[in-house]
Formats: sequence, structure tokens, C-alpha cells
Amino acid sequence: MTTVRVAFFDVCRQAGMTTWFGNPGSTELRMLRDWPTDFRYVLALQEASAVGVAAGYAIGAGRAQLVSLHSAGGVGHALGAMFNAYRDRVPLVVIAGQQTRAMLPTRPFLSADEPAQFPRPYVKWSHQPETAAAVPVALAEAYRVAMLPPRGPVFLSIPEDDWDAPGEPVAVRDIRAGFVADPAALAEVAEALGAARAPAIVAGPGVDEDDAWAATVALAETVRAAVWAAPMPSRAAFPEDHPLFRGYLPPVRSSIAALLGGHDVVVVLGAPVFTYHVHTEGPFLAAGTTLFHLDCDPAAAARAAVGTSVLTTVRAGVSELARLVKPATDRAEPPARGRPVAPPPADPLQATAVLGALRTALPADAVLVEEAPSHKDALHELIPVTRPKGYVSTGSGALGWGLPVAVGRALAGERVVCVVGDGSALYCIQALWTAARQGVPLTVVVLNNAKYEAVAALGRRIGVPEVPGTDLAELDLTALARGFGVPARRVTRAADVEAALAEAITRNGPCLLDIAVGTTSTTLY
Repeated sequence: MTTVRVAFFDVCRQAGMTTWFGNPGSTELRMLRDWPTDFRYVLALQEASAVGVAAGYAIGAGRAQLVSLHSAGGVGHALGAMFNAYRDRVPLVVIAGQQTRAMLPTRPFLSADEPAQFPRPYVKWSHQPETAAAVPVALAEAYRVAMLPPRGPVFLSIPEDDWDAPGEPVAVRDIRAGFVADPAALAEVAEALGAARAPAIVAGPGVDEDDAWAATVALAETVRAAVWAAPMPSRAAFPEDHPLFRGYLPPVRSSIAALLGGHDVVVVLGAPVFTYHVHTEGPFLAAGTTLFHLDCDPAAAARAAVGTSVLTTVRAGVSELARLVKPATDRAEPPARGRPVAPPPADPLQATAVLGALRTALPADAVLVEEAPSHKDALHELIPVTRPKGYVSTGSGALGWGLPVAVGRALAGERVVCVVGDGSALYCIQALWTAARQGVPLTVVVLNNAKYEAVAALGRRIGVPEVPGTDLAELDLTALARGFGVPARRVTRAADVEAALAEAITRNGPCLLDIAVGTTSTTLY
């Protein structure tokens, strides 16, 4: 017999969750007492940042990480980030302090009403254990649920007096989570690809999550399929300099139907069918196009608007599909796709010129994190992602994800360049303090158009020419960054862009470039 706290920490050791992310409060004090020397606590200044930094670290580490939040208020602050983690399938074990069990009938200060319900539906599983002794068991289950495909965040509410109660050791069990679809189902997809006139693959973030880049490239090359990136993906899934790559599908029904209309067989891998942002009427696919959908998520399979879904983990399914199909030696490859060329930096500065200069300066082994809604399409056109795990974004849309995710991704051990809009950066700007405190190799490039241009541009597109509340004038992002301990520089002249980027990307530790750009959105849809 031991204590709940000792057993809990031992479960964390077995699961590899010895780096914790959080923002502590009174209901976590007993948990944090006598902090073990083999654990690291990464402090964030606000709970949404804590979840985002943990998510970036989890993506880099390839396994679930633990986030500690403070009571009901902390969970409330973190919900936007938990929504992103859920939609983007990032495995996190989120715990929150709860008031002493004996006090709960009186609804005390800081307590959560129905704590297990609070974060739903944006967690895979949530629970407040019925007894203190059940807390370590619940943690072990939570870790397993977070890591099972489709991965995602889970939630535990833990009353603060549970930590000192008697508990028993708990062993963390392994689950071999990969599974492959029914052979007949994959044979059906393989037969359709083999007989196709002009096949296409839509590669989604599940390809990157499940280390299936190589299998997806092999499949595409075998059948000579055009490869599109899924709309609004959180990860890149195919080498974007490959001759078969066609670009990113826009999140618009009519546009997707038109772009895929020249293909008689479409296979979607590890992505929803489809993610839309702007509504249009019309068919989901052109007449004569047959669609198959391979993914591990039963909910995504049930929700798909069209096609035949095949439940499988992506790498296992794609690998088997690549084995089953016959090489299409008599099928012509899709025509070569031209890419736009970025203009050279010129005054007044435009985002496309900055992105072109960034492509030149970007190290081949750098991870690109992006949350620049006004310039997402231009970034995809001008900076191809060419390696697995090399790109992270939000596939969900709750702003404030990019900056803390970039901090966590850099903390996991790679040079990170975060391209972020000024509006997006401000949602979790305090993540810069964590970057400074941890000394992470992070370059933040702010494309500063002094407004919420993505909102204004969408307004113009749908007939709302003037959208109030979109101007962000007179903000000094360099002063904010320096206040959090991050060196920062403002760039307003074209002549300074290339040298500023080169210096920032080679700097030890974090830094921020605030680059003034024009207000023209480069979003294409």
C-alpha cells in the first residue's frame, strides 16, 4: 500500500509523461508537494497556452503528454485549445484539480459542477473517479484512451484531498493499436484503383500522424495518381515538391467537386470527407466520380457525406493497399503542375514576398508551424513541405493554437519557424514567456497587416464589405515580446527582410520578427 500521489506519479513514469505542462493553483498544491527530481514542470502563464505547448510537445514526441489545469476556471480557459487538440487528434491527458470531496455538497469556491461533463464533447473520455483509490487506475485508463486511434485528449478531475489517500501501484498496459481493414474491402479499393482512368488521392493529416508518408508515396507512384492535400489540414501528408502533388483542396463544396471532377476514382486517406468553411450548394462530388475513404475514426466514417468508408489505421491500410494494386504502367501521369513564383521584396511589403524570402532562408530540417489565416494559401503555394512531421497547423480554427504549439514543438527538440498573423498571435501571446524561460529554438515570424484580414476578406466575399471590429492598429508586438523575455525586431522595409530572416533563423533561443505587410488577403477560396 502507498499513496494515490506516489502511485499516480509512477503511472506517469511508466507512460513517459514525466514532462508536465500547466498553470498551478490551490487545488493542485498537494499534488505538487515534494516535486520529484526526475519530473519537469513547464509553466505556461494561461491554461490555453499550457494545452497548446503540451500539444506541440506531444506531436514531436509521438505520445500523450500530461497537462495540469486549475479547477473549473482553468478548464474553461483551456477549452478552445482542447477543442483544437480534439479535432486535430493530438493525444493529451488533461487533469484538473477539484475541491475536497467533503466540501463538494456545499458547492465550494473554485469547484466544478459535473466536472466530467464540462469539457465534453471535445475530449475522447472524461471522468472524476468515485474514490481516491481509483485515481491511479483512472490515469492508466486515460493514457490508453488518449493513445488509441483516433488519438485525442482525455480529461480527469481529481479532488485535492485524494493525493494523500491510500492507494495501490498500477501497471501501465500496452495496447497494439494498429489494425487493418477487412481484406475484401481493401481488395475493392485496389480493384477500383487498378481499373481507374484518372485516379486521385486526397492525403490528410492522419497520414502524418500514423507515419504513413512512405506508404502513401508508394501507393501514389504505383497507380500514378494525382495527390491533393485535404482541406484545412493540421499536418502535411505528402512531399509537396513531388511531381504527382496537385496542391491543397479548398474548404468549399463546389470547388472540391470541380477540382476532383476529372478523376473517376478518389481515395481519401486520414481525413474527413470533407472539411468545409464556406457554404455552397450543389453535389459533393461530380457525377461519375467514385470515392473511397480510409481512416481509423468510426465517427468520421459515419459522418462522411459521400463515398465508401473503410475503417483501418492509415499506415496499415495504405501499406496493404499499395501491396494489392498492380503498377499502372500504361496510365499517363498527371500533367506537371506549375507553382507561382514569389515576387522579390519591394516596398510596400507584401506577404507573398516575405514568404518567398522565408522559403530561401528556411533550413531543410526546420519544422514549419503556421497560423496565418489571411496568408495560408500563399504559404502552401510558396513553401512546399517536403518531409514527415515538418508542418503543423490547426485543422479546427480556434485561434491561439499556433504560437504555443510552436513552443512545445521546439521544446521537443527541433528548430521551429512559426508563421503567424498578428491577430492569431495575440490570442496566446503569453506563450512567448514559456519559450524564453525554456530557451527553445524558435523563430516567430509575424505577418502583421494590422487587422483581422481573414475575417474582413471573407466578409467582402459574401457581400459584407465593411466588418466592424477588425482593425488592430497601434499594437506593439515587439514590446510585448521583449516584455516576455524574447528578443524582437520590427521590419518595415523590403531591404531589411532577407537579412532579418537569416539572422532570426540562426539565433540561439527564441526570437520574434514583426513584419509589416499589406492588408490584401491571399486566401484563394
